[in-house]
Amino acid sequence: MDAGIIGLAFVGKTTLFNALTEQGVASGTGSAVDKPNVGVVNVPDRRLDVLNKHIKTKRTVPATMQLVDIAGLVAGASKGEGLGNKFLSHIRNADALLHVVRCFEDPSVPHVDGSVDPIRDIESVETEMLLADLEQVEGMLDKAQRQTRGGDKQAVLRAKVLERCHELLGEGKPVSSLSDQIMDQPDAKTILKGVALLTAKPVLYIANVGEDDLRGQSEGAEAVQHYARSHDAMAVCVCAKLDAELVELAQAERQEMLEALGLAEPALAVLARAAYERLGLQSFFTAGPKENRAWTIPIGATAPQAAGVVHTDMQRGFIRNEVYSIEELDEYESEQALRAAGKLRVEGKSYVMQDGDVCHFLFNV
Repeated sequence: MDAGIIGLAFVGKTTLFNALTEQGVASGTGSAVDKPNVGVVNVPDRRLDVLNKHIKTKRTVPATMQLVDIAGLVAGASKGEGLGNKFLSHIRNADALLHVVRCFEDPSVPHVDGSVDPIRDIESVETEMLLADLEQVEGMLDKAQRQTRGGDKQAVLRAKVLERCHELLGEGKPVSSLSDQIMDQPDAKTILKGVALLTAKPVLYIANVGEDDLRGQSEGAEAVQHYARSHDAMAVCVCAKLDAELVELAQAERQEMLEALGLAEPALAVLARAAYERLGLQSFFTAGPKENRAWTIPIGATAPQAAGVVHTDMQRGFIRNEVYSIEELDEYESEQALRAAGKLRVEGKSYVMQDGDVCHFLFNV
């Protein structure tokens, strides 16, 4: 899963990036950043601890998420203000956008508009993305319309999708609101994904709160959460400054600090879980003496499709899936006990994977 981190300058994007990736090297210089920061983070999943407890292995491999932190936008970016839209291209292929919104007051950290106003800031960033998408669609539309003259059905559909996107963007609406008969046609969603429009991507709003508002109860944080709900999106509250401090500590000290603050987990776990939900993703596991590993699949994926994530040969030659749940493993404590109790199920090609399944795929190349 790839996620692009967006937001205005000086909202804490890079502080959050540093905390999540534990790199501690990216500079938080707002619009002065001249290239995106890229990092890969392990997705926390306590179910791997359960797997390791009962199935001894040489190594543990969690699911991962790639983060791309681009320079902070400013109002007027589409007209060349600040760094303009120079770096938006770096997140066009992201699966989702993490929109960091400043909800903390700090006189030592300037605000590009002179005051903290989360909803105004959200609308500023989304306007710039909308204008960037409009420019991109306009650059594609003429060529797409010319290519319809030969009557090719795929070319005609591409032109229709772009025309509808252009219409929506011209009305000031994001492409994510596109829902009509055009999108019901086969290949329309594939075409739209290939155009890589920013406003078509699912957004997770991140209310970056101060250390005096860790539960996101301030007026600004609540406004972000309400905005997300009213736009069919999701929001989480994190304190980037706190998480940046946590990564400087040893693991045991981190946990002590979290417990002292009344927090169950760091920001990455909260963000990853919300991002998975926003994208309609879930995890399954493979286990054995060589490796215990978490894999990411869409909700609704079948057993052969899940096997294909492990290796394409496994999907092509899929025979069956021997499967049980993490909860069952924790109850029976070994695969041998699960098998003896009849809890190790044999599922075929039509089986729809469940979150937390532990799988042994049988296949024939």
